[in-house]
Amino acid sequence: MNKIYYLASCDTCRKIIKSLPKDNNLVFHDIKQNPITEAELEEMYQLAGSYEALFSKKAQLYKSMDLKNQSLTEDDYKKYILEHYTFLSRPVFIIDGKIYIGNTQPVTLQVTKALEK
Repeated sequence: MNKIYYLASCDTCRKIIKSLPKDNNLVFHDIKQNPITEAELEEMYQLAGSYEALFSKKAQLYKSMDLKNQSLTEDDYKKYILEHYTFLSRPVFIIDGKIYIGNTQPVTLQVTKALEK
């Protein structure tokens, strides 16, 4: 099952979703309305190889909690992602067993290509 984890209130997520092929067969998961579970995060971790890869260092909470001046472990990244949706780098796509993380142009192009198959 192909899935997108996103934030409905995020302009960047909305813009990316709008640019996707129309018949994309994605299951949409708004992480604010429906927080990710530990099992879902574990699936992402298995595909990404680390929790840090899934962690957003752009999040306002990251700055306000002064996390950038702390040495965070993989367990810390996991804990923070599960505690608050803002720590998940968005959007996260899982398409045909591959994970695509974030909103950079190269990632968006890879997602579009994967969905056009």
